[in-house]
Amino acid sequence: MHNEENNTQPKISFLSFDIDNTLIDFDTHKSNFRNIWNKYQPKDVMLSYNSGRLIDDVLNLIDKGILPEPDYIISGVGTHIYNYKEKCVVKEFNNVLDEGWDVKAVEDLIQNIDHPISDQPTKFQHAYKRSFFLYDASPELISSIEQDFENANMNINVVYSGDKFLDILPKFANKGNALQWLIKQLNIKAEDVVVAGDSGNDSAMFGMPNVKGIVVSNAHEELYQYTKHRKVYHTENEKSDGIIEGLVHYGILPSKANNDSNIDHKDDFFIKQEQKNLANEDENEKVALIREGYNKAIEALKKNITPLGFSACSIKDNIAHGTDVNYHSVWARDGAITVIGALPLIHKDEAIHTCARQTLLTLFEHISRNGQIPSNVRIKDNIPDHSGVGGICSIDSGIWVVIAFYEYVNETKDIEFLRTHIAAIKETMRWLGAHDSNNDALLEIPEAGDWTDLFGRSYNILYDEILWYRANVCFGRMMEMLGQNEEAGEYIRWSQVIKKEILQNFWPSTQQQLFQSVSFAEKQFTLGDTSYLIAQTTPFDFSWRCDTLGNVLAFLHGTIDAEKAHQTFKFMWGVGVNDPFPIANVYPVVSPGDPDWRPYYTVNLLNLPNHYHNGGIWPFVGGFWVKFVNKLGFKDIAIAELHKLALINKEGINVEWEFTEWAHGTTGKPMGKSYQAWSAAQYISACHELNIIK
Repeated sequence: MHNEENNTQPKISFLSFDIDNTLIDFDTHKSNFRNIWNKYQPKDVMLSYNSGRLIDDVLNLIDKGILPEPDYIISGVGTHIYNYKEKCVVKEFNNVLDEGWDVKAVEDLIQNIDHPISDQPTKFQHAYKRSFFLYDASPELISSIEQDFENANMNINVVYSGDKFLDILPKFANKGNALQWLIKQLNIKAEDVVVAGDSGNDSAMFGMPNVKGIVVSNAHEELYQYTKHRKVYHTENEKSDGIIEGLVHYGILPSKANNDSNIDHKDDFFIKQEQKNLANEDENEKVALIREGYNKAIEALKKNITPLGFSACSIKDNIAHGTDVNYHSVWARDGAITVIGALPLIHKDEAIHTCARQTLLTLFEHISRNGQIPSNVRIKDNIPDHSGVGGICSIDSGIWVVIAFYEYVNETKDIEFLRTHIAAIKETMRWLGAHDSNNDALLEIPEAGDWTDLFGRSYNILYDEILWYRANVCFGRMMEMLGQNEEAGEYIRWSQVIKKEILQNFWPSTQQQLFQSVSFAEKQFTLGDTSYLIAQTTPFDFSWRCDTLGNVLAFLHGTIDAEKAHQTFKFMWGVGVNDPFPIANVYPVVSPGDPDWRPYYTVNLLNLPNHYHNGGIWPFVGGFWVKFVNKLGFKDIAIAELHKLALINKEGINVEWEFTEWAHGTTGKPMGKSYQAWSAAQYISACHELNIIK
């Protein structure tokens, strides 16, 4: 039933990576690459640097411990090859470059260019390379320079990059030709090579037939334009973190390398105190309860299996009253989050696998003609509902389904399933994108238009924007799976625009930033500096509250880095969002008289302070929280939090292990429906994330 294609990566034996703003930050030399490379030490893979820097400059970076020791260095934009193991220049390559090369003739011709030009410092010049500063040169000017050399019967290679760097090299000298010459000497095929870079002078590497590539997210437009038709991996992360991500993609590094934090916490007093407290507790007792909860979670999840997919809660165990009948549906949001959480089980349990697949099928069978995923589909009569409370549509439902579809296909490698539904997914992405009405990369969400459907937030909402970022990444990855590399690159690059806008608008700082919009700067100075992404912004105001789920997902989905996530963790832990159980969905709660209070918060007594979406504890959010803490590198703290999550899932209204929908924010008493599918599924996912269940 589950059609799979072989997606095995070919054996990679040679890496050729640019250095500046690819492996390291040009200004600070900051990089996580050396630590990760030395930690995992990939076997049978040769490492080379392919840089515009000269050999001595690269050797200095290695001697200072900034870069790991390579096998080869290609320097000076492909004008020298250095054998690092033998500590010598490969002279045979220089013999190739001598033909037709005349430094003086190059300098004489360059002086006649009708555009301001100046020499780069002496350290960037050598016998086979003349380098200049040529700012904002048009493609026509570069073409005319090439024509001038051709008219002078000079076989010259002209390389322009970064809108300012002009390198004049011998005919056969560029990063690609040097690399091609080297791998030929080593008897390595191009299809066994991965190259990586960020700018135009890296294009020659990517131009080699059959070579594989990594384009880091901070890459210049010139490299993207050159590579967009080629089979390259566009990273979500910048510089060294992007390279690590790419190496994981190509199977050179294990997936856990992506989560290795480059933030050193060993001297953090806060963390040391927590770990000291945990050292006095019995971890075996905790793990025993966690494992009991895991088995109970599978039982609870199976109570939600229906012919149409996962129900929101167990139909048999929850009597419907009034609008509660809505729970007897396959919900897009709940179903997608349940599918994601249940992925560790789909290779072990055919019933759960079948139900996960059917959940996605049911939702796509009822997609509207303009691409909207239904909010839910009633199980008793298979009728969809495309709206929610008050007739307001659920924007995040469609976003979650796109993410879940990618996660499912990525896990199963069921490419045929993807091919069957990619047209519908594309329509959903168009429908979602239409909610960016002012083309600023962020979606405008109506009030009560997402999972907090009785809570007053609207316009640019952190939680929805984080999901929108992730959905663009997921859709790009699905395009990669189908070989549609140009469209994949467009979506991955657009996701980086979304990420930039999220950080600029939701992480307030009093520090002035270049190119930042003046309108929000005033708000930032009103807010001051914060340690988390704020909950909401509009053209008129903002909410400074901490949306815990939005912030947790921001780190899990790669929108913020480990440094920011660490600040956020310390804030949320300090104010007790995980007490008595993980975790309350907002801090602080909204009380009557607060400007954010809405009269409808009293409807069904749902959103009173510390109730439901107004600071209630949500076990499914707790599952994401455990994964958030673990990704930060605090596994012992994550286990303790998973134990607390087990306790609230065990605390039932009628019997133990009911995996209830939510709990009161201060008393911790369980509320809502029992055997909630996403509560069980995200508990299962957290257990696997911490490797407590093998």
